Amino acid sequence: MIGPRRTHVPLGLAVALLVLILDQASKAWVLYGLDLGRTGPLVLLPVLDFTLVGNRGVTFGMLTGLGGGAAAWSQIVLSVVSVAVVIGLGVWLRRAESRIVAAAVGAIAGGAVGNVIDRLRLGHVVDFIHAHIRLGGQDWSWYVFNVADAAIVCGVIALVLDGLRPRGHLASATHQD
Repeated sequence: MIGPRRTHVPLGLAVALLVLILDQASKAWVLYGLDLGRTGPLVLLPVLDFTLVGNRGVTFGMLTGLGGGAAAWSQIVLSVVSVAVVIGLGVWLRRAESRIVAAAVGAIAGGAVGNVIDRLRLGHVVDFIHAHIRLGGQDWSWYVFNVADAAIVCGVIALVLDGLRPRGHLASATHQD
């Protein structure tokens, strides 16, 4: 007899909630505690600054050039698409067969919700983490991002790595041939 399938939903929801809390708390701290809008960038390390950016675009600032009414509509469309993605992630979470997948899906969902909250509340996403380096006289700079973005990227990487690992049932089926 096969027992009931173990669910990893609580883990995924816990990770989503943790990411959401860390994201919103860090943004509130940057906006109101550090007041980066008034004080300007804060150098943390030679390769890391806190630099306040209001991102009206999609990932890494794509579509930020839209102006006028198109900008307002783009915020609504991006928010609706993000909510649809979160609903899809909820379905994926219910079907998650491992803790890694559940945690990764939770991280992506929590990050997406954090950025949607910014869009709906502020009209843009608050980005502030700026990684950069100077090598051989050349400045190299990554896009300014936030905790939600980092969680989304880490979640996607975890899903890709999980998808690349060999599966036990596939390996056993191969050995039977």
